[in-house]
Amino acid sequence: MFEQNFKNEIIEIRGQKIGLGESKLIKIPIDRLPTGTLIEIPVYIFNGNQLGPTILLQGGLHGDEVNSIELVRRMLIDKSYKIHRGCVIVVPLLNVFGFLNMSRDMHGKDVNRSFPGSKTGSLASRMAYYLMKEITNNVDFAIDFHTGGEQRNNFPQIRYTPEDKKGVQLANIFNAPFMFGSKLIPKSFRNQCYKNNIPVIVYEGGESLRLEEHAIKQGINGTLRVLKHFKMISENIDIPKNTTSIHINKHKWVRAKVAGLFTSVVNNGNQIIKGQILGYIMDTYGETNFSVKSPYDGYIIAKNNFPIINMGDALFHIGKP
Repeated sequence: MFEQNFKNEIIEIRGQKIGLGESKLIKIPIDRLPTGTLIEIPVYIFNGNQLGPTILLQGGLHGDEVNSIELVRRMLIDKSYKIHRGCVIVVPLLNVFGFLNMSRDMHGKDVNRSFPGSKTGSLASRMAYYLMKEITNNVDFAIDFHTGGEQRNNFPQIRYTPEDKKGVQLANIFNAPFMFGSKLIPKSFRNQCYKNNIPVIVYEGGESLRLEEHAIKQGINGTLRVLKHFKMISENIDIPKNTTSIHINKHKWVRAKVAGLFTSVVNNGNQIIKGQILGYIMDTYGETNFSVKSPYDGYIIAKNNFPIINMGDALFHIGKP
């Protein structure tokens, strides 16, 4: 399904050329802090000796999603990017400003709602522009690593664009515990890549501002499966096997019908049945105790870990195969 007109004979980023068998670290300057400190995006390029697909592995599009950053960084440390065929472009941390401020956004703007970006626009818009112009133009497909936000912990899952057959293939190769089609969001990275015929799958695992080992390992193993499938890394690399990914066809957030202190009695990833009690919401004085029940059979693909709940807050994301 993937064409053979590979681009990695020469990879060019920021005017620097990386040929077959070469590796290089390139830092793309974005802006300066008010103190004058230069902020750059480090981009690692690992080009194999043979022609093959070029894949972008990207973490930290949202600055508070540290699990995604650690996942990509750990593969750098473990030398997982020893590429024999094709090319891997690695961006461990895109949103440097958000990371420094422990914030999802960049100066109040979401980079993932700023594509295709502008060379003279806001900081978020400029970052989106340079990502598309300098990096994405080189790639055949991408894996964009994310986490849940606002105390929401996503059980390891892959999201893909239903209209993109190549993206569906990549999702199956990655083989996360769960996978499902997700609508394109205007001005998002995945939407812009789709317009440019670049398949993107989104890995979600863990929550913002926290490291979760299970989600990190699942993300690394899925990435290695993709690299191994395209013969980019050694066939001798041992990757733990997962059961076949559960394909979610319907998903819905269960929301709080009352406010209070929330206690969950099920774990993320659990299989559940319709009417099963998932948790309780009790008022601060212990006078009321409201049961939270599942609307249908399925799996918990995300849950809220924050105990203080207002009416309407999302509690459990339920997926139905």
